This record gives sequence, structure tokens and C-alpha cells, in this order.
Amino acid sequence: MYYHRRGQKLLVVLGTIIVMLFPTYSSEVASAPIQGQMTPQDLTQSISVSDEDKAISAGGSATNSSSLNNHKNTKGLSLSQLLHKYPETFKTSGPRNKVIALTFDDVPDPRFTPQLLNILKKYHVKATFFVVGSRAKKHPAMVKRMIREGHAIGNHSYNHPQFVKLEMNDFRTQIIKTENIIQTLAGYKPRLIRPPYGDISEQQLKWAKNHGYTLVNWNVDSLDWKGLSKNQVRNNILANVGRGAIILQHGGGGPGSHLQGTIQALPEVITIMRKRGYTFVTVPQLLQVSKSK
Repeated sequence: MYYHRRGQKLLVVLGTIIVMLFPTYSSEVASAPIQGQMTPQDLTQSISVSDEDKAISAGGSATNSSSLNNHKNTKGLSLSQLLHKYPETFKTSGPRNKVIALTFDDVPDPRFTPQLLNILKKYHVKATFFVVGSRAKKHPAMVKRMIREGHAIGNHSYNHPQFVKLEMNDFRTQIIKTENIIQTLAGYKPRLIRPPYGDISEQQLKWAKNHGYTLVNWNVDSLDWKGLSKNQVRNNILANVGRGAIILQHGGGGPGSHLQGTIQALPEVITIMRKRGYTFVTVPQLLQVSKSK
């Protein structure tokens, strides 16, 4: 018992000395997460659902335009490295001419998509819509309307997973299942793919390249998925737009999503950019590629 108590005292003394000599280290150890313990961000990213509406989070783009090029996906190369390595396959903008492309993700959505289509029709603007397969299957008439009114269609997966977390077979299924649905509605298999959250692995990108697809992200992020006001959405676009820009907006979202800022800002964005001498085109027109494979 004596030696046991003496040993405990020695441990306390040694611990005190360590704290005095290395205060920063000891505080870091105290605050470090327990191995295997998930942070709130990890928990959010680990949620996987297949339901059509729940599959799309409140934010259709997990990486905004400022962090996009620095973001490292879980499969190795950063997105900026992939862009430099596969410049003919992976695009974020077009040639530096006075043309810009409006793009809308997570469509169709009966709450928002028809309102956007009404505005685009009124102002005679053709845009590019990145379609989620499960939503197209549920709302085919809206996809047919996009085609009928001259807009371009792209593939945005079947139920909006983060591609880098998928095995290759699951990734291919997301693309092929969606393009078959689009082909039934639009009459063609779209060449354009926009990865959910803008994220993709090199292996997936290689597969897309070998099968004739073009990957399209963006260089202007409206951040509209945050439920921003009209002025905020408009300013986010106008402050960053330039020649050959591809602008990210949303035409759909998950439960509770709020895109009125996008709908209200769109007429002003169109009017102001036209006054600046810009022309609106579809992404295939901007990149000078075919809309189909």
C-alpha cells in the first residue's frame, strides 16, 4: 500500500512538470477529438439517403468558388490539380469572350423551376439545367419544358450523392441511370456532367473522359442555396462575373430550402449584364461542344 501511494504521488509530480514545461502540447491533447469520435461536420457528411427530396441538402454546392480550387477530395488530387491535368474534360469557365452561362442545379423542382423558366422565357435567355435523375423521373413535364424552350440539359446524378464517397460501380450507375431518364424525356444523352458539390475523384474523371463526357463546375457562385436575399444573390454574381463565366445557381433544393432570392435577382442580373455588353448562352455554346454524347 505504501509503495502504491508513493507511486501515485510520483505520477502526479511528473504530470505537473509536463504541464509546466509543455503547456501548449498538454492543451492540444486535452482538446483533441477522441479517436473514432465524429465531428458535427463528419456526421453531416456521413448521412446517406435515397429519398428524392431528402437526397439534396440545403446546399447544393458544398464548396463555394473561393474554396473550390483548394479543396482536396478524398481520392488524392485536389480539384485545381484535376482541372490542370484534364483541361479538355474538366471545365469551370469558357473562352474569355463577352458571353456568360447561367446554370441551375438540382432541378426539376415544382416550387422553383417553373418560376425560373418563366423569367428566362420573358427575357429570351437560354440557360443550362443540371438535372437530378430521381426528380426528372417524378416531374418529367418540367424537363420536357426545358427542352421545348431551348435550354441545355446536364447530368447531376440520380440522387445527389458526393461522388468521391462512391465506389466506381455506384458512380457509373448514378450517371447512366440519370442519362437514360433524360434520354427518354429529351431525346439525347447529355454530354455535360456536374458533380454534386463540385467534387469528383481522378478515377471517376478518367472514366468520364473515356466515355465522352465533359465535366462542368463553375467560377461564379451565387451561394443562393444559403437562402440569401435578392440583393445578396445579385451582388455575389455581379461582383465576380466576367468574360466566359459559368454562374452557379439553383433551381431546386431539399425540404425547407428557400430560393426566392435567386428568382427575384434573376431579372436584374440579366438586365445589368446585358447593359455591360454580355450575351447569355448555354454551356455547350460557351464551351463549343455538343449537348449530347
